Amino acid sequence: MKQHKLWFDEECLGFLDQWMWAKMQWMQDPSQSNVDNLNNVRHEVSRHFTEKKMAYLRARIEELETNSKNKNIRDV
Repeated sequence: MKQHKLWFDEECLGFLDQWMWAKMQWMQDPSQSNVDNLNNVRHEVSRHFTEKKMAYLRARIEELETNSKNKNIRDV
C-alpha cells in the first residue's frame, strides 16, 4: 500500500500545477523561451519540495529527540 507523504500540502499542489502548466506549454510549443521557463519552474518546484521535506524531517527529528529525552517510549 502506498504511503502518503506528510510534508506534501496544498502549497505543494500549487507548485506541481505550475510545473505541469509549464510542461504543457513546452510540449505544445518547444521554443527556447518555453524551455527556459520550464527549467526555471522545475528548479523552483524542486527547491520548494526539498525545503519542505527538510523542514518536515527536522521537526520530526526534534519531536523524536524530545520524546527520547522525556522517556516517552510509545511516542518514539
